[in-house]
Amino acid sequence: MFKHIKRATLATLSLAIASPAVAAEVVNVYSYREPELIKPLTDAFTKETGIKVNVAYLKKGMVERLQAEGARSPADLVLTVDISRLAAVVNAGVTQPVSSDALEANVPAAYHDPENHWWGLTTRARIVYASKERVAEGDVTTYEDLADPKWKGRICTRSGTNAYNVALTAAVIHHLGEEGAKTWLEGVKANLARKPQGNDRAQVKAIWSGECDIAIGNTYYMGKMLKDPEQQAWAESVNIVFPTFENAGTHVNISGVAMTKSAPNKENALKMMEFLTSPVAQEIYAEANFEYPIAPGTEADGLVKSWGSFTADEVNLMDLAKLRGTALKLIETVDFDN
Repeated sequence: MFKHIKRATLATLSLAIASPAVAAEVVNVYSYREPELIKPLTDAFTKETGIKVNVAYLKKGMVERLQAEGARSPADLVLTVDISRLAAVVNAGVTQPVSSDALEANVPAAYHDPENHWWGLTTRARIVYASKERVAEGDVTTYEDLADPKWKGRICTRSGTNAYNVALTAAVIHHLGEEGAKTWLEGVKANLARKPQGNDRAQVKAIWSGECDIAIGNTYYMGKMLKDPEQQAWAESVNIVFPTFENAGTHVNISGVAMTKSAPNKENALKMMEFLTSPVAQEIYAEANFEYPIAPGTEADGLVKSWGSFTADEVNLMDLAKLRGTALKLIETVDFDN
């Protein structure tokens, strides 16, 4: 649906800010998000403001690059997914706090850093994919249910050390405490149908093939599978279940934006942050990747809404980021992946 954009190099970005005249009309972005997800937004921003957007797509090493570049970095903004990655750039000291009336109006308190270093754009829920044939409605309703022995040999998941599962484990720690989370991890591990492997879509394929009955995954992968002729059958073999924590909501993760500490085009960067958090931009973002926009009054794409509604857990995601180290230690302690 969207045209692929070439990966911008650091040299290209450096040239883009070579002169004050050019610098006044650009904003430079380091992005963990894939190019095809960024282009619809950058095109819309440029059309509205006349400001050119240069995007460098970085699969890994963003923090290390920003630290190495220091004050000479050409990057104005960081775009990323997952609260742990947002927290990592903040904790590395390579971002700066940003605040404006527009940001405050568009982003609920639970979805931005209490110190205003990062601001949320869209959310996705960490849910259960359940076999339509082998799992009845109501068989699983909470995350705690995943540790119930009735699921022994019936669960598939990707690596426990994957960022999405680490974030979920951090949420378990928040709600159940460290010992409770350890017991939960041990229970889920005992229920696995196979060694953790693959990505979230691979778990749904495993349900389709009969290897397991339920799997843990992000909501947006359902949209991606339904749009892929080779994976459509996998998606159609499962239902989406929105589990909750007992007495709380469904765990969500986030995509977000932060301004770099050395942003050379600070004014333009703020304009882009405000645009990205606007209802129009968030709905573009949500449609491109089947996510949930967070600005008040915005709605998810029709396909996403068809999966059902849920109440998101209200814990501030930065509180979960602080538990990431403990979560990873517990996952390794129970030897989850083995």
